[in-house]
Amino acid sequence: MALLETITGPAGVKQLPSEQLPILAEEIRERIIKVTSENGGHIGPNLGVVELTIALHRVFSTPEDNFVFDVSHQGYVHKLLTGRNGPEFDGLRQSNGISGFLNREESPHDPFGAGHAGTALSAALGMAAARDLRGSGEHVVAVLGDAALTCGVTLEALNNVAAATKRLIIILNDNEWSIDKNVGAISDYLNQLITTPIYNKAHRDIEGFLRSVPGGEKLLALGSKVKRDTKEFLTQQASLFEKFKLRYIGPVDGHNIDLLCRYLEFCKESDSPIVLHVRTIKGKGCDVALRNPEKFHGCSPFQIATGDPKTAAPANTPPNWQEVFGKTLVRYAKKDPRILGITAAMPSGTSLNVMKRELPKQYFDVGIAEEHAVLFAAGLATKGYKPVCAIYSTFLQRAYDMIIHDVCLQNLDVTFCMDRAGLSPNDGATHHGLFDIAFLRCVPRAVIMQPKDEDELADMLHTALEHKGPAFIRYPRGAAAGVPVKKEPALLPLGKAEVLKPGKEISIWALGPMLDDARVLAAQLEKEFSIEVGIVNARFAKPLDAELLAHQARHARLIVTMEDHVATGGFGTTVTEELQNQHLATAVERIGWPDEFVEHGSSGTELRARHGLSPAAIFQRVADRFRGLQG
Repeated sequence: MALLETITGPAGVKQLPSEQLPILAEEIRERIIKVTSENGGHIGPNLGVVELTIALHRVFSTPEDNFVFDVSHQGYVHKLLTGRNGPEFDGLRQSNGISGFLNREESPHDPFGAGHAGTALSAALGMAAARDLRGSGEHVVAVLGDAALTCGVTLEALNNVAAATKRLIIILNDNEWSIDKNVGAISDYLNQLITTPIYNKAHRDIEGFLRSVPGGEKLLALGSKVKRDTKEFLTQQASLFEKFKLRYIGPVDGHNIDLLCRYLEFCKESDSPIVLHVRTIKGKGCDVALRNPEKFHGCSPFQIATGDPKTAAPANTPPNWQEVFGKTLVRYAKKDPRILGITAAMPSGTSLNVMKRELPKQYFDVGIAEEHAVLFAAGLATKGYKPVCAIYSTFLQRAYDMIIHDVCLQNLDVTFCMDRAGLSPNDGATHHGLFDIAFLRCVPRAVIMQPKDEDELADMLHTALEHKGPAFIRYPRGAAAGVPVKKEPALLPLGKAEVLKPGKEISIWALGPMLDDARVLAAQLEKEFSIEVGIVNARFAKPLDAELLAHQARHARLIVTMEDHVATGGFGTTVTEELQNQHLATAVERIGWPDEFVEHGSSGTELRARHGLSPAAIFQRVADRFRGLQG
């Protein structure tokens, strides 16, 4: 029996002889590679923390002790060691399987859920402060990547640690990557820690501690290797962390379980907050992930030997929406040097890597710092530039105050391209882009658009860049519609919808990809009721085409709105509010996601069926409403 199969919880990790731990590490890597090759997932980050996670469970005892993983996309190893290595792990990121992130509802070993970067330290500090208030003795360990230090919220937490608690263990997992290669001064500083001897006031304590434990003398006898790995003895300058009144140890080899356990034991006994700087290799144990760490940070199902997709897309598959955006932006930026692209550590995910390659002087990667990205764009706009922030819808939520206070209030010419607007099935609730219309439509001066196809995306980007003021374009993940982009874009009149099909008694107003469902629904309704059903490509969630809506509402019995967004506060709500403003009593049936957090699932089709949004369910709902209106 494989060692991993004998581990039903953390106690099993503690019981293994130390010489068997490297074998366990290899089995864990094989398990993760096999499952992610079938399901996709965050393979690179998890392969890098195998030994670290084993060491954590050797030294600490969850769920009594708390591990808070930043982002938690590197939590697969933790899940395998806490009783989730079975059918549930085979179903990772699939319907009825476990989440790709830590989830409080999934296991008592997951004390804090995540999905976005930079949250671990603040949450762990809150837990530590709560422990101190109630006088309990558990340990709290925050595990964060080096990229998390570029998040403002992490630096805010660092500033507060020493004032809030005397006991907190911070593991800095340093692999030099977030999704892309890390950028900025903090990344440079961590690299300096690796190459320059650092002062650490705990050094003498560590040496004494190692001498006092079995096997410690052997580690000290390694001499120059220990000196090189931990930077303990050649000390001249203080570390950044000690400026925050935190003890600092490291960097240490993050793939040496014995060494990690000894340092973690020391951290466990520390009477002040302490940082253990661990160096790991992202993708360790998988050749294709090592060769391409950006691609295999998070990937679709793949061939283990080659890294090629498990299922090749058909030859005529349209490009993804973000690819169309990336190429179109570069085309415009080549003609206008005032056009600049800004990403928050997501150049490949947003396809701004095209601009990085072709127009590097017009490209900015600000790290995982969405708030800064938006403020930075605002500053550029005040000097006559045309910044374009390409940020996933789910991550733009983090910069909401900057959108209101710094961009819209000042009416600055900033374009926001919100990738992954709508459902993100495998990733689940933390990554669905289902709230952006609701949180943007209440902001004065915001223009919100969604294209039906690639050509309209190009038109909308052109329109946004020519518009005086802030503009937001939302589009989903996955393949676009397959419509060619014309040579010269059209300037769209703001707030004007497009009638795709005239109708009388029912008019369907749909945004973006929901037009496909609208066509299906219209055909079903026409067959069922022998009526003409109109279809409108709404284009704008704000400003709404109030004139067209009022005209249709005066002749139709029912307006149907369709959006890949929550129904609460979304596009459909905009329509009902406008009809009320015009004192029109036409019935409205709003088709959108329910007022709840939508879980992860194998596919969008499955999740829609589960939440009453399958084509059949939508038809039944609208048909029943129309029958009721007929009397």
